[in-house]
Formats: sequence, C-alpha cells, structure tokens
Amino acid sequence: MNRSKTRELAFKLLYQIEIQKEVSKEDITMFFESNEIDSREAQEYIKDVVDGINKYAKDILEQISKNLKKDWEIERISKINLALLKLAIYEIKYKKVPYKVVINEVVELAKKYGEETSQSFINGILASVVKEN
Repeated sequence: MNRSKTRELAFKLLYQIEIQKEVSKEDITMFFESNEIDSREAQEYIKDVVDGINKYAKDILEQISKNLKKDWEIERISKINLALLKLAIYEIKYKKVPYKVVINEVVELAKKYGEETSQSFINGILASVVKEN
C-alpha cells in the first residue's frame, strides 16, 4: 500500500473521529479490519497520525484558527476540511514531510471528498501555515 493510499485512509479515520468526537483502540482495530489494512507499516502510520494529532491538538487547532479570515470560527469548518487540515498540519509541522507533497495530496483529497470550495480553502490555510514555519 503506497503512502498516498495510506494517507487517504488516515484521513477517513480522522473524519470518523471528527464525527464521533473520540475513538477507542477497538474502533481503530475495526477500522483496519473493515478497510482491509493488513500492512503493519500502514497501520503504524495511521496510529501515529491519530496519536500525534491528539497530542498536538491544541497547537494544530491554533494554527488553523489564526489563519482563518476574520469573523470565521473553527466551528464553521466542515468536518472533512477540518480532518484534512489537521492531517496536513501534523505531517508538515511534526513529521517534517515536505510541504509541497502534503499540500498536493491533501488538496487532491479535498477535490475527491470535499465541497466545491474545499480545495482553495485548504490550500489557502496551509499556504499561510507554511509561511509562518
């Protein structure tokens, strides 16, 4: 399983967490089973993303908030866009994945799963985050 596909699966789990508000180890195991993720490397990457986003949640949400337009609150962001932003910021800031790779792949996921404006919204937020770091 390549990194792009694994990143997409990580996004799907993050989206599920955004909806449910929390996730247990059993939920993650069921997610792996239902998506037939048997690659140890893919499982470890996805667990790392979930754990890392939880660990740095305050900072990641702050990064998103301070790059929103005036009069915008984080609560207005769709769950899909929020999951994509969290994934991207975690990978760029904490995993040191090249930002061009992350932004490109997350924007592609936004095209596939988000609304019509998702890709430009996400691209704009991430461009601002990258400039700051």
